[in-house]
Amino acid sequence: MPKYKVAHIHEQGQDMIIFPLEQKFGQMISSDQNQELAILGFQANKAGLKGAAVAVWDAGSGKMGFMGPPQWHSYLSSINLRFVMENLNKEISW
Repeated sequence: MPKYKVAHIHEQGQDMIIFPLEQKFGQMISSDQNQELAILGFQANKAGLKGAAVAVWDAGSGKMGFMGPPQWHSYLSSINLRFVMENLNKEISW
């Protein structure tokens, strides 16, 4: 049974469900990333969390990789993995 700790936050008038994922997520081909993120978002919404799913991962050299709605890219560029980890506040499983 997959289990994820997520940061469910409200920022810029939007609900975001931020999934910290393993570094290998950033090495996947984009179609696989999109499919994985769609599944995570579906399961989070099914568990009662509002908002769109965002994937974040360690991109190396102290950088955070991310994948989410384009309108959030500026915000996501302004945070880091430490912020995400400090804001983990929900857990979902299926």
